[in-house]
Amino acid sequence: MSTGDTDDLAARTEDGDGILCIRNPETHRGWNGIRYRTGMSAKNVGSRALSMNVATVPPGAVAYAHIHVDFEVMLFILQGRVRHEYGENLQKSMDNEAGDFIFIEPGVPHEVVNLSDTEPVIAVVARSDASEWENIVDYPSSRRPAP
Repeated sequence: MSTGDTDDLAARTEDGDGILCIRNPETHRGWNGIRYRTGMSAKNVGSRALSMNVATVPPGAVAYAHIHVDFEVMLFILQGRVRHEYGENLQKSMDNEAGDFIFIEPGVPHEVVNLSDTEPVIAVVARSDASEWENIVDYPSSRRPAP
């Protein structure tokens, strides 16, 4: 799976002169234990304030603790069950499942855990950041492998 550069991402975008479309996107990027389908961002549709894609957390996988710096995230769980451990030292938790909407405020440390060893978690992810991943920083986690 490649990370997909800007030219490659733009080539997958259909420009309808004011309405842009990505048809049947492929999974093209992996980050922090999550696989992402090609979505929309500044890199391919010229968005200035939003990005959106579909994320898959494989069975048993963890997206290690991180913080979204100065942007909001909204998720809609399409499939699976997920736990968000969050807050200072990841001491709080919330379980979610298919059909749930989730809002993550900027600056909230969180770690994402797929609660199933057999089914992926699939979610639509929308961000108030057109750059997608550039404004995310790691947060300490006991699950994160040593470097």
